[in-house]
Amino acid sequence: MRLSLNQITLSAFDMAESMAFYQKLGLTLIVDSAPRYVRFEFPEDENGHADTLSLHAAPEGWEAQNGDPLIYFEVEDVAKFLAHCGISPEATPEAKSYLWTEADILDPSGNRIRIFNAGQNRRFPPWRV
Repeated sequence: MRLSLNQITLSAFDMAESMAFYQKLGLTLIVDSAPRYVRFEFPEDENGHADTLSLHAAPEGWEAQNGDPLIYFEVEDVAKFLAHCGISPEATPEAKSYLWTEADILDPSGNRIRIFNAGQNRRFPPWRV
C-alpha cells in the first residue's frame, strides 16, 4: 500500500492577495470558494501528476509562528525562478552543506516557503543508507 501526499492547506488573512501571490509563483487556481477557501494545482510532472495547495481563511486571532510548517517548493534554478516571479527572498539563495540550494520567502500571511533545488540529492544524497 502506497502513502501519498494529497495537499497542503495554509491559512490566509487576505485571500485575494494570497491568491495573486501563488498565481505569481505559477500555480493554477482550480477551486475558487473565496474568501473562505481556494485550491491551486502545481504544474504536472513528467508522469502527468500535479500536487495541490489549498488556502483557507485564517481563523480570528491566528498568526504565523516560527514553529508553523515550512513548505518546500522545488525548482530547477532558485535565483532564476525568484527573479522570474519578481519575488525577493529573505536572504540570497545559498548552497548548503547537504547539497541543496535554498532561499526562503514569506507569503502575504507570513507562511514560510523554502524555494530550493536539490536535484538527485533530494532522494539520493551521497550519504543515503
